[in-house]
Amino acid sequence: METIYLNPENLADYQQKASLSVMALGFFDGIHNGHREVIKTAFQKAKERNLSLSVMSFFPHPKTVLSNGKTHVDYLMPLSDKEKIFCELGVDIFYIVEFDREFASLSPEKFAAKYLVDLGVVHAVAGFDYTYGFRGVGNMDRLISDSGGILEVTKVDKVEYQGEKISSTCIREKLASGNIEDLSAFLGRLYEVACEWDGTSLSVRPHYTLPAPGKYVVTVRGANQSQVLEMIVTKEKELIPLKSFSELAANNNGVLSIIWHEQILGKVKNSYQEHGWIQGVVQIG
Repeated sequence: METIYLNPENLADYQQKASLSVMALGFFDGIHNGHREVIKTAFQKAKERNLSLSVMSFFPHPKTVLSNGKTHVDYLMPLSDKEKIFCELGVDIFYIVEFDREFASLSPEKFAAKYLVDLGVVHAVAGFDYTYGFRGVGNMDRLISDSGGILEVTKVDKVEYQGEKISSTCIREKLASGNIEDLSAFLGRLYEVACEWDGTSLSVRPHYTLPAPGKYVVTVRGANQSQVLEMIVTKEKELIPLKSFSELAANNNGVLSIIWHEQILGKVKNSYQEHGWIQGVVQIG
């Protein structure tokens, strides 16, 4: 997969190099099950046409730019994690557009022309609530006309879990309340954050979100080993493991990830054995 960072300075060059593709559009923070449905649909359209599959996302988050930095967005994953998952999902080209005031001021028609049609996109796929252009006035119902009738468009319906819309915002709200047990149903996997251990403390890498303060059952994982233990998240967003994992950290040069299973409220609600979690250091693979 090729990753391309787009900005006004290099846009014309990539327009000239672009080949025809089907494109999935969205911010894709967390790449949850709703996002996966969009990408799966775009993948099928690309396969039917024997074309490349491209994905277009944006960075930083539009809310941060449009609020002049006053709105803080808790990202669910960094761009590097998006790249890895997109590659696994069969994406050929990952466009990351620099979201700034100039980009935000584009009319819907100019966005469709410059960032879709001129980049070789022949079919655009996005969720039912995707918007674009100045003040977000563009939407999937007008994208065909905004492209001058050039694009084919597929609008993907809302994806729900137990009557609740699956969205990045909803996932952030569940993390903020400590309700992490439902996350796998929304993400299609357990929530995982990358971190580093310096011998005395754990630090989470940028662009991840920790759950609310409390005590949790987690798996600390390295490249070839993992260990289940209890972890406290403090009000200051510090991580305090309640069991040593020095062997695991040493064997992985302090580069680890934390997989979040459940919050402990008063007592452990479910046993490790019931969930298939294994305590102690375990070799992977």
